[in-house]
Amino acid sequence: MDFGALFSSVASKVFGGTSAGSAKVEPELVHIATEAIVEAVDPRVRVISGYQRKIEPGVVRTILHMRELAKELPHQPIELSRAAWGGDPQLNAFFATAADVPAALGRSAQLRAYFESPANVGAAHVYALLGMLKIEREVFAPALVDGVLRHDVAQTTVSFTNHALVAPAPDVMACRREVGVLIFKRLAALALERITSLGERATELEQRKAMIGARLRLLKLKREGIEQVAGGGDESAEIASIERELKATADEFSETRVRLATLNTRLEHVNAIFNVPADYVSLEKIDLCVNKMGFKLAAGSSEPASNLKLSVLSIGDGLKAVIAFVRCQRADMPPRESMLAKVAREML
Repeated sequence: MDFGALFSSVASKVFGGTSAGSAKVEPELVHIATEAIVEAVDPRVRVISGYQRKIEPGVVRTILHMRELAKELPHQPIELSRAAWGGDPQLNAFFATAADVPAALGRSAQLRAYFESPANVGAAHVYALLGMLKIEREVFAPALVDGVLRHDVAQTTVSFTNHALVAPAPDVMACRREVGVLIFKRLAALALERITSLGERATELEQRKAMIGARLRLLKLKREGIEQVAGGGDESAEIASIERELKATADEFSETRVRLATLNTRLEHVNAIFNVPADYVSLEKIDLCVNKMGFKLAAGSSEPASNLKLSVLSIGDGLKAVIAFVRCQRADMPPRESMLAKVAREML
C-alpha cells in the first residue's frame, strides 16, 4: 500500500471518524501512521532496529494534535457561486466582485478534474476547501471622524488573493478527510525537506572545498613561481588563512556527508517534526470587522459592517492561509478555455 492510501486511512479516523476528538490513540492507528510517514520520507528507515518504537511517540503527539485541530476546522460550508456573492458577507469579503467567483472556480485544476472524471459524471456539486491569502494595507482615505468628513484618514484595507480550491469530495466529511491527508503529507514533506537541505548543504560544501583548494594551489604556485624575480609579494599569510578555511570546510563537509549517509539522521529529522506538531501546524481563529469597501473597522464601530470569523491555517514556515469549506456547483464552472482564445486574450 502506498503512503497516500495509508495517510487516507489515518485521516479518516482523525478528521472524520468516530474517534475524532478522543484522547486515546489506538495502537493500530499509530502503526498505520508510522508506516505512512516512513514510506513517504524514506522507506530505508525500516532497516533501523526498533524504528517504529523510536517514531511512535511523535506520531501519537501528532495524532492528538490533529484531532484537536480537526475540532476547530470550519463546520458550515458556504455556497461558492456568483449568485451567492451579493448576499453572503464572507464571499463579499473574500472576492472583490461577483465575476471573481466563477474565475476562481475555472482556475482550479482539481475542481475541473473532479467534474470531468467519469466517476463523477452525474455529480451536480462538489465540496472543497477554499484557501486564500489575507492582505492588509495601510492607506489614507476619506472617512467620517466625529461626524466630520475627512479625506486623509489612515485606514487599513483588507483583501484576499491567491484563491485556491483543493481536496474536492462528494460531501463535507469526505472533504475534511482529504484535508487531513494533505496536512499529514505536508508534515512528511517538511521532514523530507530537512533531509534534502542536508544534501544540498553537502553539495555546497563540496564545491566550496574544491574552489578553496584551487585558490590555495594558485597561491602556492605564485609563491614558488618566477614572479619572485619581479619582486612578487609574500603570500604566506594568505596561504595560512586559506589552509585554515580549507580544513574547516573539509571537516564540515565530512561531518555533513556522514550525517547524510546515516539512516538515523533521517529518523531524527522525522522526529524533529512529529515530536512537536504544534510548532508546524496550527489553526487560528480571527475576528474581522470590515465594511463594504473592504476597510477594517474597530470592534464596536457604528458603521455598517460585516463581522467575520476567519480560520487561518499555518503549516510550516511561510505557509499561512485563510480557509473555508465551500460547495461548488457544476453549473457555475466556466467552460474550459481553448488555447487559441487564451493566447488571443493575453495578446490584448
